[in-house]
Amino acid sequence: MRIVKKLLKYLVLLIVLIGIALYFFVQHLKPTYNGELNLSSLSDKVEVYYDDYGVPHIYAQNELDARRALGYVHAQDRLWQMEVIRRLAAGRLSELFGEKLIRTDKFFSGLGIEEASAKTIANLNKHSKAYKQTMAYIDGINQFIKNGPKPIEFYLVGLDKEEYTLNDVYNVFGYMAFSFAIAHKTDPLLTEIKEKLGADYLKELNITITENSTLIKNEVNHILEKGLANAVNDIYENLPISPFIGSNSWVIGADKTKNGKVILANDPHIGFSQPSVWYESHIKTPNYELYGYNLALTPFPLLGHNRKYGYGITMFENDDVDFYFEENNPQNKNEYKTVDGFKTYQVIDKEIKVKDSESVKYQIKVSEHGPLMNGIIEHITDERPIAMDWIYTKLNNKLLDACYGMSHSMSLYDFKEAAALIHAPGLNMMYGDADDNIAWFAAAKLYKLNDSVNPKVILNGASGTNEKVKYLDFSQNPQAINPKSNYVYSANNQPDSIDGRLYPGYYLPEDRAKRIVQLLEAKNDFTKEDVMVMINDVTSAVTPSIVENVLTSIKADDFNDNEKKAIQILQNWDGNYQLESIAPTIYNRFIYAFLVNTFKDEMGSSFNQFINTRLQKRMNAFQMAKDNSIWWDDISTQGKVETKQHIITKSIKDAVAFLENQLGKSIDEWTWNKVHTVEHKHPMGEIAALRSYFNVGPFEINGGSEVINNLGFKLDSTGYYQVAFGPSTRRVIDFSDIENSKSILPTGQSGNVLSKHYKDQAEKYNKGEFVPMLLNEKVIKGFKQKLEFKSTN
Repeated sequence: MRIVKKLLKYLVLLIVLIGIALYFFVQHLKPTYNGELNLSSLSDKVEVYYDDYGVPHIYAQNELDARRALGYVHAQDRLWQMEVIRRLAAGRLSELFGEKLIRTDKFFSGLGIEEASAKTIANLNKHSKAYKQTMAYIDGINQFIKNGPKPIEFYLVGLDKEEYTLNDVYNVFGYMAFSFAIAHKTDPLLTEIKEKLGADYLKELNITITENSTLIKNEVNHILEKGLANAVNDIYENLPISPFIGSNSWVIGADKTKNGKVILANDPHIGFSQPSVWYESHIKTPNYELYGYNLALTPFPLLGHNRKYGYGITMFENDDVDFYFEENNPQNKNEYKTVDGFKTYQVIDKEIKVKDSESVKYQIKVSEHGPLMNGIIEHITDERPIAMDWIYTKLNNKLLDACYGMSHSMSLYDFKEAAALIHAPGLNMMYGDADDNIAWFAAAKLYKLNDSVNPKVILNGASGTNEKVKYLDFSQNPQAINPKSNYVYSANNQPDSIDGRLYPGYYLPEDRAKRIVQLLEAKNDFTKEDVMVMINDVTSAVTPSIVENVLTSIKADDFNDNEKKAIQILQNWDGNYQLESIAPTIYNRFIYAFLVNTFKDEMGSSFNQFINTRLQKRMNAFQMAKDNSIWWDDISTQGKVETKQHIITKSIKDAVAFLENQLGKSIDEWTWNKVHTVEHKHPMGEIAALRSYFNVGPFEINGGSEVINNLGFKLDSTGYYQVAFGPSTRRVIDFSDIENSKSILPTGQSGNVLSKHYKDQAEKYNKGEFVPMLLNEKVIKGFKQKLEFKSTN
């Protein structure tokens, strides 16, 4: 008995010791926000004050020291995110997640991102400030890798820390550029429609811009001075990193604000994941200050502001990817036809290392247009070689200098010169300053094809007639400086004419743009609070007109009582997507049924590819307004030709029947909050036991597709609208009260699940609330959390 008691005591003691050890191990994994740390290569000490939301305010004597400290603190909060994104662009995710990511790795490693990075780095000016500060930032990351703890995710997947290089920084730029591109999701689909259904079907999908569409106007005035389709969609489904989607931004001139100073608003739309995409930081030296938002592994922010100026981005959505059918030499499959005779494909050997499995070796063929997708995407069944011509890998990459220049501008002239260095991805750069300048620049290297070339289908690569005719000078890009309207804006919509024509792209419909213009035109005394309300607006400017076109096409006698009540709710709807609204639930199910009944019979399996493209979003209003269309007829019904009335009537009935089965017979119970939710997913959350630990949410949330508070989702058969993307931050910068500018992140500043800042902004974000972006030194240095870096030199 004594032996048993002793064993029990020892067992209890062992459990206690294990618990204590586990406690201290977990504490060790948390980010260090207080105390002193050594950091080699500093010229002086660096002080980092953390505010209430975990934003580091870095005070240093020079920028090299500041960037080195930024690299360290960025890594301790976001090293897992850095690791995943560098592996994504390089095709190395299978090393972490195994065989299920081989297709994704094969795709990204075949795009030429790594080869383009290596070429760019070989030609960099190693004496430039941008280069030196970037290397200091990378050194800070690597010092954390050497001296700091591994994130818990590294233990879960069995990963050792690996130092970072400049290649990793450029690979992130490459992923960002490809994430913005849309042609790879659309061009193959349009080519299939053209070849299988004919030109008449394609013609109705190639929407032309009409006078009723909201165009971003070009206007340059004086500056003020006061001192492949389904397969690609499948690949995107498995990405553990957020893709870039869209965005809103507007800058209101001094004459339209109550306090007589510029106000800038920006909310880039990016796929939701955990951690969120942006990392906030504030750097202050005797000669420099900026509050910025950095992507993982990027030393200079894409969004930023200080007391003198502020800037933000939206996605331009220009077409910078063209696909070409190459023609192989019948006698030699390693050669392809050109106007100058047959040329030999470049062959690149690739290897993907796979966790718990053998490596995958393969080759990529590259023509003068670019890599062949046939060897990269397994789902390509077309025997014709398809090459991808991507502007990002074709031209000299100056993105590092562009980001440095925009974050170090002393004037609007400087900012414009920096924006002109961007060749890809296409970005709308939005600008406002304390001197009352406002501006918008569509930044990208634009080019012209022959007038007869349709860049939205796969082109003939052997003919020589589908090549780029010339590149445009930046002065010809869409832009506006201090326009007479006293505001500039962008919502990923079509810009006005360039060089006498509308530039091709994959622009989003006018919905958000139209609403932004409606609200901006309505008053001339905007305050910061007005703009904070506006950036959370959930009313569609277009859906009421779509509903009106729907209701003129039906007869009341064709519907039962519940269907009539649903129609009445739609008829009275102002386009508002509030949590307790019923109309959005009815409308979105109707839209799904409408798309199925209109397009699926002709498209077949390609319908699943079409339904969530920008092409589909642009089609809705146009198609609904048509009385006659080749798409109305259901080709699966023999001896009968359906009309618009048939399709609309059937779609309403289908929608109501589905909702009765899903949510019950009482329409009053069909509220938007029951079907529209958001969950910020972490890769570790794919494991059921870890979901609640790593994921943030799910939450009921208002907003919807193509309203200003653009919380978008994929349309599918489920009847649930799980938010896939939305504002990656909401920022409002008021130059009349710059120290009280506001922002919010979807979840939190830290990507370390053990940090108190992992999800401390989530509830505020869901409610449309904001937190301060602090610049006041007295306030900042009053925070108790202070990390001091001392040099070991």
